[in-house]
Amino acid sequence: MSDIETLFAGLGLSAQKAAETASNKKLSANLQKVLDEAGVTSAVDKSIGMLYYDLASIVTPAALDHLAFIAHAIRDGKLKSKDQLTAAIKFAADVPKGASIAEKDFNEACGVGVEVTPEQIKAEITKILDSRARDLEEKRYGVVSQLLGVARQELRWANGVLVKEELDKQVLARIGPKDERDDPKAKKKREQEAKAAAKPEEKKAKAASAAESTSAKISEAGNSFGFVFEGELAKLHKPGGNKQTKEELMVEHLKRTSGKVVTRFPPEPNGFLHIGHAKAINVNFGYAKAHGGITYLRYDDTNPEAEEKKYFDSILEMVRWLGFEPYAVTYSSDHFQRLFDLAVDLIKRDKAYVCHCTPEQIYEDRGGKEKGPRKECAHRNRPVSESLEEFRKMKEGQYGEGEAILRMKMNMQDGNPQFWDLVAYRVMYTPHYRTGDEWCIYPTYDYTHCLCDSFEDITHSLCTTEFQQSRASYYWLVDALEIYKPVQWEYGRLNVTHSIMSKRRLAMLVKDGHVKGWDDPRMFTLVGVRRRGFTPEAINAFVRDLGVTKADSVIPVERLENYVRDHLNEVAPRLMVVLDPLKVTLTNMGENEVQELTVSNKPRDEAMGSHTVPFTRTVYIDASDFKEVDDDPNFYRLAVGKTVGLLNVPHPIRATGVVKDASGKVVEVVASVDKDAKKPKTYIHWVAESKKHNSPVKVEVRKYSNLFYHEDPYDEKVVPRGWITDVNPNSLEVVTAFAEVGVKPAKVEDKFQFVRVGYFCVDPDSDVAAGKYVFNSTVGLKEDTSKKQADQK
Repeated sequence: MSDIETLFAGLGLSAQKAAETASNKKLSANLQKVLDEAGVTSAVDKSIGMLYYDLASIVTPAALDHLAFIAHAIRDGKLKSKDQLTAAIKFAADVPKGASIAEKDFNEACGVGVEVTPEQIKAEITKILDSRARDLEEKRYGVVSQLLGVARQELRWANGVLVKEELDKQVLARIGPKDERDDPKAKKKREQEAKAAAKPEEKKAKAASAAESTSAKISEAGNSFGFVFEGELAKLHKPGGNKQTKEELMVEHLKRTSGKVVTRFPPEPNGFLHIGHAKAINVNFGYAKAHGGITYLRYDDTNPEAEEKKYFDSILEMVRWLGFEPYAVTYSSDHFQRLFDLAVDLIKRDKAYVCHCTPEQIYEDRGGKEKGPRKECAHRNRPVSESLEEFRKMKEGQYGEGEAILRMKMNMQDGNPQFWDLVAYRVMYTPHYRTGDEWCIYPTYDYTHCLCDSFEDITHSLCTTEFQQSRASYYWLVDALEIYKPVQWEYGRLNVTHSIMSKRRLAMLVKDGHVKGWDDPRMFTLVGVRRRGFTPEAINAFVRDLGVTKADSVIPVERLENYVRDHLNEVAPRLMVVLDPLKVTLTNMGENEVQELTVSNKPRDEAMGSHTVPFTRTVYIDASDFKEVDDDPNFYRLAVGKTVGLLNVPHPIRATGVVKDASGKVVEVVASVDKDAKKPKTYIHWVAESKKHNSPVKVEVRKYSNLFYHEDPYDEKVVPRGWITDVNPNSLEVVTAFAEVGVKPAKVEDKFQFVRVGYFCVDPDSDVAAGKYVFNSTVGLKEDTSKKQADQK
């Protein structure tokens, strides 16, 4: 063992781990620096040694300048846990470059000297278990990990071992030791045994119970806040825990908010929300609601060229459709005057200047195509008075578009592009949707977003990881203006396969006629999936069950469809609809004979009610349910000489012959009701012809498949000619179908299960008052794992 390996082993690392660490150049260098700063030359207590190791492992580049300070805090016994160490690294990363760490603020932020007594731990655990008593009773030990996450958040600086021990002790006292209810294998075995022993009527009851369980599961997941208390979200700071440049900023902030969590959902009103936004809505509204806080819906309306009323209206409608109500609806444009005044203040502080460079010049100054040396703009060091005058001219309309911009004076040599003197204001002569012609200069996202967060006292500015680099510039601006600073925290984006989420590319699909509009059911916009028949409960359950991590995720579309299918299975009434009608004449029924049959809207669920359908001499079945020649031993449906059951009809029917057209195609089946036949192996759906009942009802059915052939349309290996060439031109098939009379009360957006076919939703193109029905296919009855559309191309 080398000297360095011996030193590392003295921290408490195993010999193998010490060797691996020594061979890792970056980690080894960091760890040696930490130990040098702490004066460690020989073995130390393992609890301290592992903190040194953790510091070297997880320190961020932004905190490296303060590595020595943190190492000393470990050596001096100020930092005693990994949670404290993580807080220390985060605190150090937020310290402006060149500034020293304020020890008092550091100690407060990292819990230095905070002692949580066993009595306090016991009281807090009791409080948590009281508030989640129902969850604990129903889910038992399955919810303990969530409860531990909540406990560790509430008792952040407590000894983690003691917290877990107290939680385990109180859980045991409340629900007793683990038993077969907490053993998935035993539970499954018990269910299988019960199923095998069950009588027919018991099986029916169990099926109904299982159905109720599935529905409850979707409803429960869609309303659960468990995801907030798990993973990264559980580690977020409490209100008041975000350090400010001036202590009084936090004091005033807490007075205004009363210490509540305040979040915001800030979409740009330049397009329709998509399925990825469903995650953002759940994260922002869900996090605040779980902590008793509030959420603003703020329209980031700073680009009048792209904003339209329909987008504003649709965004609010979709938020409410998903089941959320904003505390208030606000607009960035509400603050245009205040934003302008702060821009003037920024110039006076010599932290902004008016620039007349072209976009090409700015690009070259930032290193250009070759990513070479960066240089400052020629206007960067103009006198403050000159920039103030130029900014006034911009506001008064004395410059054309592109002739002048206001830029923030940041740091052109910083490695982060978000510090390369970002644009704060630009000239635009497009009237604004809300303010009209009042302004001809408009603030940019990089300037506006953090300031509006500050104005609204946002405690947690939650956004996707594409804005991670922007966090530093976000903090720079609010600190430069010495106003309240929220905390920005990023999480991974949500994408689903066989789709795209880019607003610009979605707009191309609409403009080029690949789809019929932003609400086309093949699009994964929220208006699109709503029109297709997806339910908000299923979408929320899908998003929340995924959880929240830092990693972007691409989820198989089938997984989302499974949630939709499970929910619709419980809430959708059943209808018999024949997509490819084939006439069947029952010769032993009278010409005018009509039997009225009572059909359940949902088998085994009396609460869903029932309706009446006619049964007559002429019925229609699906053409796929008939074979003239029965040459398949596994075909149990109708064939000449064979019987099949008709759903809800007391007796099966037997085919005796066929009628063909001139081309030889079967256009009619001749059959009879066979009252002496044995119980058939298979039952098929049907629709009767009855003038008295105006049956069948002709309906238009739009059958959808994936809009893109491949899971990832952007994958150049499988789509070498670009994503647009991956569009499936056959993703929509329109058929005229025959529906039974139970369809007549249907309203737009009503969902149904077409028996033996799948789930469908009434489209807005319907005119139900006039008896015109258009249905969109939502999902099939079960996932079709055999579909490989990429192979069909």
